[in-house]
Amino acid sequence: MSPSGSLKKLITVRTIKYIVLHCTAGAQTQTVEQITAFFKNVKKWRNPGYHFIIRPDGTYVNTCPIENVSNGVEGHNANSIHISYIGGIDKNGKGIDNRTDAQKATQIKLLTELKQKFPSAQILGHRDLSPDLNHDGIIQPWEWVKECPCFDVKAWLKSIKF
Repeated sequence: MSPSGSLKKLITVRTIKYIVLHCTAGAQTQTVEQITAFFKNVKKWRNPGYHFIIRPDGTYVNTCPIENVSNGVEGHNANSIHISYIGGIDKNGKGIDNRTDAQKATQIKLLTELKQKFPSAQILGHRDLSPDLNHDGIIQPWEWVKECPCFDVKAWLKSIKF
């Protein structure tokens, strides 16, 4: 599906509490086919880790119907929709926000459409669902299970117009 596609035709019976942003934690040269094959052949998952994967050029693929549960964040999949951009790692394997402008635009488009469909859903990054190990109500960097999506989703949301 291209960025001009629409989610209006999608129907879901799941209660959606979260819309979770991810990165693939790989090079921007990865293909959607490589990513989904990894989930199937290496992870042995029946469903992919994301509902949507955004390519560097901004086009996206709906890899799992939103009616179905995908494997994005352990313990939070039943009530989440997962969106990933291809990238998130630099040449040394360190987390980096290397989203292209096209990927950012597509994230905004998908989030806008999904928030219209699920207005009470909270938009978070994968790392924001890490356990609060010291129980202070704040997920701090030392508590992150992963760096994913390799940018501060809450800060980014404040900087864009929805």
